[in-house]
Amino acid sequence: MTISMSDVMQVIHRYAPKDFYPKVGMILGSGLSSLAEQITQAVSIPYQAIPGMPSGGVAGHASLLVMGYLQEVPVVCMRGRLHLYEGIAYDPVRTLVRIVKQLGCESVIITGAVGSLRPEAGPGDVMMITDHINFQPGNPLVGINDETIGPRFFAMEDAYDANLQEIMSAAARRLNIPLHKGVYLSTLGPSFETPAEIRAFRQWGADAVGMSVVPEVLIARHCGLRVACLAAITNAASGMSKEKISHEGTLQFGELAARKLTKLIPEFVKELSKTAIA
Repeated sequence: MTISMSDVMQVIHRYAPKDFYPKVGMILGSGLSSLAEQITQAVSIPYQAIPGMPSGGVAGHASLLVMGYLQEVPVVCMRGRLHLYEGIAYDPVRTLVRIVKQLGCESVIITGAVGSLRPEAGPGDVMMITDHINFQPGNPLVGINDETIGPRFFAMEDAYDANLQEIMSAAARRLNIPLHKGVYLSTLGPSFETPAEIRAFRQWGADAVGMSVVPEVLIARHCGLRVACLAAITNAASGMSKEKISHEGTLQFGELAARKLTKLIPEFVKELSKTAIA
């Protein structure tokens, strides 16, 4: 049975605070959901309460849609994401991103945990994503296109909005938070990459590797959302360190990066709300 966005939004509006018009959306990845705890006057909706939506099963992901205020700016936050490696289809991923647009947001901040392919960008650091390489085996927009949501074909040279990057960089400078910049390569997972794959990815121009982000960026750009993306560096990529890669490690170093993100993202949201591109 196909679930329409009108069915989904009926449920969302049933929960939403009165006269709530969010300006910014957020999708929070592994170890980063603590940022949602800064949201005031919060109203939370379990993913299972949204039509057609499963809950995620990955440690560090709460599977809650949260509406409220961050730095007095109305926001909608996906506290935990859904991954293809969980056996989840693209449908619910599309739904979560499109809720952000349907609620009236113009911009979305997407976060995720990554392995770094650059020696100078180590675990616990933060990287702002400036472009991506899609190495996943599919695209969430394959199939019949709904022209009311977005065009059949759309450009991706501006996938990561240049103006949002400027605002993010300025916020990081004000807070004295080092902010690396780089290209994200998305794999399917759940296995981590081999050293040979990492050597190949480096030759392609990748600076970070992860198992998410790109499907959400594609969906967001299709429906006209501006995208800013921050990656928490949780490990050196396979073959670049003697440390063994584990999900427990990603959560540990994700927490170190989260301490920076919990300062940087609110500052970014505050500054973004003052501009015409919010």
